[in-house]
Amino acid sequence: MALARRYRHGIGASQNIKHVLRQQIVQARRAMSCAEREKQNDALTAHVLTATSGLSTIAAYLPVGSEPGSVEMLDALVTRGVQVLLPVARNDETGTPTALAWGQYRPGELVDAPFGLREPGPPVSGPATLAEAELVLIPALAVDGRGNRLGRGAGFYDRSLGFVAASVALIAPLYVGEILDKIPAGPHDVPVTHALTADGLVTLG
Repeated sequence: MALARRYRHGIGASQNIKHVLRQQIVQARRAMSCAEREKQNDALTAHVLTATSGLSTIAAYLPVGSEPGSVEMLDALVTRGVQVLLPVARNDETGTPTALAWGQYRPGELVDAPFGLREPGPPVSGPATLAEAELVLIPALAVDGRGNRLGRGAGFYDRSLGFVAASVALIAPLYVGEILDKIPAGPHDVPVTHALTADGLVTLG
């Protein structure tokens, strides 16, 4: 795809590459038609329901703007009897992102939160709660074949994923075309194990 070709040609230091890729992917997502977005999200929901069959607790996220996924996906999981943990993002007193706290998703009970987000209301548990998850859905703008993930750059998830058991799948839901050739990765970046698009699950690494 065009994003991958531009990366291969090189556009500067890794942070500049990430910045440009973020801009390109966000613009492409915003340009996607509502019908196409709905079609791909419906397919993602079907794949997630298959992937979570037999599981009791997963961690997920509430999509913001044009991010892949939907509240309907979360509702479908709860209807299946799956406990869905959603992240609670906060900075410390110095303004530095901390590891994510977690709350249980209850349909119709989301509350307004910092950063313009929505999150589960109390009670909220600490970062170690993520160890209960049998599968983790992680927001991403793109991934590469090694599992390197392009996020928004705050680092909330990289600070949190150390609490996940080594055997648990870390899955990034994406739109078709968002698996790139290569994404720059730093020493603190935690790779994901799978990408999930409307075409199905892709093992990475």
